Amino acid sequence: MPQLRIVFAGTPAAAVPSLERLAASAHEVVGVVTRPPAPLGRKRVLTPSPVAATATRLGIPVIDAARLDDEATARIAALRPDLGVIVAYGGLVREPLLSTPAHGWINVHFSALPAWRGAAPVQRALIAGDAELGASVFRLVPELDAGDVYAVRTRPVEPGETAGAALESLAASGADLVADVVEAIADGSAIATPQRGDATFAPKLSIDDGRLDWTRPTAEVDARYRGVTPEPGAHTEVDGIRLKVLEAGPAASVDPPRLAPGEVRGERRRVLVGTADGALELRRVQPAGRTAMTAADWWRGLGVDRAVAR
Repeated sequence: MPQLRIVFAGTPAAAVPSLERLAASAHEVVGVVTRPPAPLGRKRVLTPSPVAATATRLGIPVIDAARLDDEATARIAALRPDLGVIVAYGGLVREPLLSTPAHGWINVHFSALPAWRGAAPVQRALIAGDAELGASVFRLVPELDAGDVYAVRTRPVEPGETAGAALESLAASGADLVADVVEAIADGSAIATPQRGDATFAPKLSIDDGRLDWTRPTAEVDARYRGVTPEPGAHTEVDGIRLKVLEAGPAASVDPPRLAPGEVRGERRRVLVGTADGALELRRVQPAGRTAMTAADWWRGLGVDRAVAR
């Protein structure tokens, strides 16, 4: 089987398992393309992306590129790649870069295409209340996430699963999937089929997407909390003060109190917020300007019998 020269493009932690899997294969990862270092933390220290840090550890040359322009294209072409693999890089691949590798580019996308094309497939799927999550490997084309699919894998959503936990799981299964496809491309057995069905779209989330609407049913509020956790983060305002909701879940139905939507109350060592048809239990929170704490500690600190979340 021919050994392929692979250029890998990716940025966040979700792309790291695929890079590690390919680096351990019989093929050669000749270069890694990633977004430039970004300021992180309270001190805004410039920090390499998780993919850049992994590539450096593995001894693979890194190309920092905020976008795949003419300069980045020339640097990638100089590596003489046979195949490009992209996982959550954060930028578009256009011509002539799209045709630079002999076998083109393949993309690992965390949905069962054509569902949830776009930047936030797992998050949008959870917010929508989907019962399944997936990962697809497809051929990159100019249209967003529309290329023919080589392989797809799906699984049920786990109870209480957040976007962060789901991405970690799918990153591992997606790495195995892309490794299998690369082997098939190398030995000439790969077959890609056109996407079938209606496409849905998953635009990038904003901070506003994390606001919890307590006038909605409990299942919808919980789905939004899980879909935006950990990023951009679930939040609400309690008596005018912003509160991040770090851990939460539907309140157990054992003798639940009757709460108006948005009514906050301490009940049997629990902190509950009313919804349209029940209540969500807050378990861990972070008030504005303070550190994270248990919801029970936060509630005791308020020193009130009830409050209102909006």
